Amino acid sequence: MTEDLVRTGPLPEHAVRTALLELLAEHGTVTSTAAAARLGLSSGLCSFHLRQLARYGLIEEAPATDGRARPWRLPKPQEPSPASEFDELARGLEDESHQRWLARRADAPPEWQQDEAFSTVVYLTPAELAAVGGEVRRLLARYRDREGDPAARPAGARPVAAVARLFPLLDR
Repeated sequence: MTEDLVRTGPLPEHAVRTALLELLAEHGTVTSTAAAARLGLSSGLCSFHLRQLARYGLIEEAPATDGRARPWRLPKPQEPSPASEFDELARGLEDESHQRWLARRADAPPEWQQDEAFSTVVYLTPAELAAVGGEVRRLLARYRDREGDPAARPAGARPVAAVARLFPLLDR
């Protein structure tokens, strides 16, 4: 199924790179083979994108444990750095992804030309803000097993970016 997915519509580069960064953040180190198995992609594709992330300093090689495998990791910070760098990268990739979608929507098969983008302002307390975020995460968690297990994906399923940003609007 994965090969059909790759042939009919490859994941955008940023989606693969974002998935690899998230995998590294979750597991600490990963090889291209392990990443491929977890993400349902080819080892060669993962290897290419891991090298590209390293080229721009977003990841680094980790010490090999068996002499053959080439593990990768997020760079060890020289000094404590906020998670905002990763957040900024993720937001940039999300924005780039959305712009690419808007530019190429007409090229998608008709059944995939719609999207569910929306925006609204709601009034929440800090506790409600956290609760809404938790609900969104729980809702999306129902579909997370499909990422690592291509057999769990229903026929016709494609990768879909799900982006939710909840933040207080500060006075100007």
